[in-house]
Amino acid sequence: MTNAPYSVIENKWITLKDGTRLAARIWMPDSADLTPVPAVLEFLPYRKRDGTSPRDESTYPVFASAGIAGVRVDIRGSGESDGVIDGEYTPLELDNACEIIAWIAEQAWCNGAVGMMGISWGGFNCLQVAALQPPALKAVISIASTVDRYNDDIHYKNGCQLAVQLSWAGTMLAYQSRAPDPELVGDRWRDMWMERLQNEPFFMEEWLEHQTRDDFWKHASICEDFDSVKIPSMVMAGWADGYRNTPIRAIEGMPDRAKALIGPWVHKYPHFAWPKPRADFHGEAIRWWDKWLRNADNGAQTLPQMRAYILDAVKPAPRRDHDAGFWIAKQTWQAPARTHFGVADARLVAQDDTTAAPKGKSADVFVKSPLDTGTASGEYFTLKPDAEMAIDQRSDDAGSLCFDSKPLEQNLDLLGRAEITLALACDADWANLCARLVDVHPDGTAARISVGVLNLAHRDPDGNYNDPKPMPTGEKVSVTVVFDACGYRLRAGHKLRLALSTAYWPMILPDPFNAGLTIDTASIDLSLPLLGDHEIIDMPEPENPDPLPTYIEHQPATTRREVRHNLTQNKTEYCISEDTGRFEHPDTGLSTRQIRDETWAISLDDPTSMRGHAVWTCDMERDGWFTRTVCTATLTCTKTDWRIAASVIAVEGDNEVYEKTWNRTIPRNFM
Repeated sequence: MTNAPYSVIENKWITLKDGTRLAARIWMPDSADLTPVPAVLEFLPYRKRDGTSPRDESTYPVFASAGIAGVRVDIRGSGESDGVIDGEYTPLELDNACEIIAWIAEQAWCNGAVGMMGISWGGFNCLQVAALQPPALKAVISIASTVDRYNDDIHYKNGCQLAVQLSWAGTMLAYQSRAPDPELVGDRWRDMWMERLQNEPFFMEEWLEHQTRDDFWKHASICEDFDSVKIPSMVMAGWADGYRNTPIRAIEGMPDRAKALIGPWVHKYPHFAWPKPRADFHGEAIRWWDKWLRNADNGAQTLPQMRAYILDAVKPAPRRDHDAGFWIAKQTWQAPARTHFGVADARLVAQDDTTAAPKGKSADVFVKSPLDTGTASGEYFTLKPDAEMAIDQRSDDAGSLCFDSKPLEQNLDLLGRAEITLALACDADWANLCARLVDVHPDGTAARISVGVLNLAHRDPDGNYNDPKPMPTGEKVSVTVVFDACGYRLRAGHKLRLALSTAYWPMILPDPFNAGLTIDTASIDLSLPLLGDHEIIDMPEPENPDPLPTYIEHQPATTRREVRHNLTQNKTEYCISEDTGRFEHPDTGLSTRQIRDETWAISLDDPTSMRGHAVWTCDMERDGWFTRTVCTATLTCTKTDWRIAASVIAVEGDNEVYEKTWNRTIPRNFM
């Protein structure tokens, strides 16, 4: 990597064909005045001025120093951009991205080749934009993203509703309700703010209107047509994150165009993610861009199709700063060989274990988990390596049907997606089934390896989640649950545990029946993906161990996560409190602070007592200027309906200047 001089264009207006002005921050190599350079676009709604500025300032100066322009653009209605956001990954958003790519390619400083990258929202839409094939887009890097918006995002998973759907709806309501910075947009900032407050949607309404995998979710899910993505795609993820399946799905769907990199990380860029070890994202990215944006002869096209960190007997802890393990590479990814386990004499047994008791005749076992089983699950997508990650599973195991293997005689190395097939009957129209793979350490500590969930009304073996059907009364049916991907070493002396439960709350919202399942344990077939042939590799770590810039701290960040059991009321609450602290950007003088308070509650004898309530308080201030928005989002239910409520209160200085509320009842559709 070179160290060439560059400059920063703090705000550049890009005018779209409909007249909307989008705000861009650009890191420009000085050499572009004489020799045009390639450019990399990141396009998302998380506010370049304050929201993503730390991570932007950790990466784009490095790109610019290497002769690559960085163009960070806020989606309409976000940050300083005009207009109002209209949803997630909408045709308008993706069309705007294509316009921006064309605008970049036409600039005198650009060589006509554009890359696109991002994490989460920006990782999603760079793959989605690639599927639209704008001519100037030559390569993408997608981190912590999805190719399937229904089954692998924050909304639904195999027909189950994720609690994070409410959390994220509240988050986006808060993000989009914040004001633009008057320092950049001038006196019109208040009019822009009022337009957003009056017209921004509460995303949960639209999401709950589409509870099955209909065309709404198929839109922008590139798994519907992997062939539409014609350009090289680097796809990254972390095992500690909810978006761990995408790299494998990408290289299976685009074997000649995609490369996968999976580390131990939470939902962060690899050069500053936890748990460690980190990866040299800057080096990886610059090599990728140099190859595909200016045809450098650097061998990027010959990178192994799969590089992954194999976790080695990880032990859950209050904080996981570093996970033991080792990096492997597979030059070509193939469907993994598998080993199979069944259940005999209430024990998990390998099919090739000749010393195990043979599987017998039907052996029915009834399971009906406490409705608060799942409080050790952590978050769906994780931002810190603390209790946001899955903790010791023994409390959840106590409410589950568990089968343990005998202590393993040799290491068992896994990479890929496990599956379980079993026969069961349900005592209601449907129920949720959760299956977990757990590493039981010799001291009893239980570390979650992977989890799979299924709403039994969505059990169609062809994965048709748009046609749910009730369970047949009194009949056993065979179902298959596919686990999230994992890369894990179970060590000799450890036990493998299969845990089955009918609840995984609050990650998965409960069915309305508090249903139980009768499981034929003799039918259980647990299929595990073996690591197989591989090469042990070294993965370079970042040269800078602390790459994020330092801002002025006025109030420190705090975090708290706790479970409360009210024994007299037979009620459980799961409580989250996050305060970012108040930090001031040293160059702009803008201070920001966000506080999230979220509580999930359930009575253990009534699934319809479930309630989720999230409150976000967002402050922005500079000398003589202060705004605050307080956003709430609530989800409750009956047996037949979902009920949502939300509100936004906006404050300027000491005065409340705006208030808006939403209330909606939406019928449950096998949810």
